[in-house]
Formats: sequence, C-alpha cells, structure tokens
Amino acid sequence: MSMPLTGSVALVTGASRGLGAAVAIELARLGAHCVLTARTQGGLEETDDAIRAIGGSATLVPLDLATAKDEFDYIGPSIVERFGRLDVFVHAAAALPRLTPVSHVLPRDWEASMAVNLTALYRLIRSVEPPLRAAPAGRAVVVTDAVARLPASYWGLYSAAKAGAAHMTQVWAKEVAQSPLKVNLAEPPPMGTRTRRVAFPGEDQAKLPTPAQIAPALAALCLPAETRSGETIALAP
Repeated sequence: MSMPLTGSVALVTGASRGLGAAVAIELARLGAHCVLTARTQGGLEETDDAIRAIGGSATLVPLDLATAKDEFDYIGPSIVERFGRLDVFVHAAAALPRLTPVSHVLPRDWEASMAVNLTALYRLIRSVEPPLRAAPAGRAVVVTDAVARLPASYWGLYSAAKAGAAHMTQVWAKEVAQSPLKVNLAEPPPMGTRTRRVAFPGEDQAKLPTPAQIAPALAALCLPAETRSGETIALAP
C-alpha cells in the first residue's frame, strides 16, 4: 500500500471514538505519526491499540476541550519541539448538547457547547497555524455538519456553534491562501455513531455507513496531492 504521509505528523482531535478515531487509524495507515487528543484516556488507548495493530505509531494527549485553557497554546509548539514538524490537523472533536427550543437553552449548556464546538477550534488554530504554514504540504480539515448550513428545529445551539466554526474555517482558508497550507471543511453523511444514537434513538444504524467507511475520504483531504482549499467537501464511502 502507498504511504504518502510517511515521515509526517498529524494532530487529530476527538480521536477516542467515532470519525476522529477512524481517521486517525487511516492517517497512520498512510504513514503519519498521529498525535491523538480526546477527553477519555481509555478511548485514546483503544485507538492507539488499533494503530499499533497496523504497524503505525501514535502519541496520546488527553485533553478536555470543554475545560482546557492555556493547554491549547502549548499543543502546536510542543509537537514541534518533540517531532520537529506538524503537517496535518484534523479537528473532529464535537459535543452534542441537549436538543431543545432556542428559548429553552440554558446558559450553562450554551457555554459548554460553544466551548467545545467553537472556542476550542479558535484556540487550536492559534496554536497549530505556525507549524502548518511551515510544513511543505500542510493540510487542515475541520469536520462540519449539515445542520451548520441547514437549520433544523431544536438543533439551534449545536448548529449555531457548528455554523460559527465553519465560517471561521473558511475565513482561515482565505487568510493562508498565499501559503502551501490547504484548509477545508469535511461534511460526513449520517453515520452509525454513539452520538447519533443519542440524537436519533429509534434509528436503524445498520443502514448507515460506519466511521471506518468514511475515514478514507477524509484522510484523502490530508494528502500532499490535495489542492483544494476553502471548500466544504461532502464525504462518501
């Protein structure tokens, strides 16, 4: 199998389960050393086991995006200090708040959702942009959601945060347009995940693609051969 990311370093958030874990495994399969972040140590270790099983390597960085402060600022510099580079950034972390009418959103739920789904991305961009710009073929992919562009009742809190993250990502792409760095949004289809099961408890997930089936399409956006930037790319198995 071709390994076009051999020698590169990739940072993946939300890497303990779902699409984040699946794309981390796929990036490792393509040759990247993966720096994995997520809130749960156990989930990160499961992803690490899967990466090692295919002969890949990973570094685990437990991080709760809801409560992190200055830790964000250290991520990019720490990766460069340890590995000398950062080539790929995949932001797959997300938190689904309670689905409720906008008028019923509680302030604490607003703050928690914005912290994970919007503020964390801003803090991470600050930290990882310098090494990504310096990479010979830096690639950044932010996972978005259809509700960021298609408003749906009771999804106001989540969709507002995801819409803000999508807009900020597109602005970022324009700001780095004169550099080798390519920045894109990736919109997966509905997938069989634990998070979706919470939102749609009666849905038959056997009819949905798995994160592992979608991960190769997302990983392809991280390759040096990818030339698009500032686009929202629909992922398919």
